[in-house]
Amino acid sequence: MGKKKPRPRRSFTPEFKAEIVDLCRRGDRSVGQVAKDFDLTETAVREWVRQAQVDAGERDGLTSSERDELAALRRENRRLREDVEVLKRATAFFATETR
Repeated sequence: MGKKKPRPRRSFTPEFKAEIVDLCRRGDRSVGQVAKDFDLTETAVREWVRQAQVDAGERDGLTSSERDELAALRRENRRLREDVEVLKRATAFFATETR
């Protein structure tokens, strides 16, 4: 049978996401109906609503700013680990050169 092709990854502005979340919170349409109306995946819309609840303090979890900070810290940590690895190799190289 024919499998559906995966959708190309799309990105949306924070303003667009906020509008979609507002539509879902009003309650006139379900999350599924809002997703269908705007050609979005229901999973993505549910995630946006959940994240908006976390950011508003209505639900436990990491806020958007905390997620951004965590991602930045992980990137910095990865870069520092790579720097340390390079320095270890350089130290080992120069230690053998001086003998």
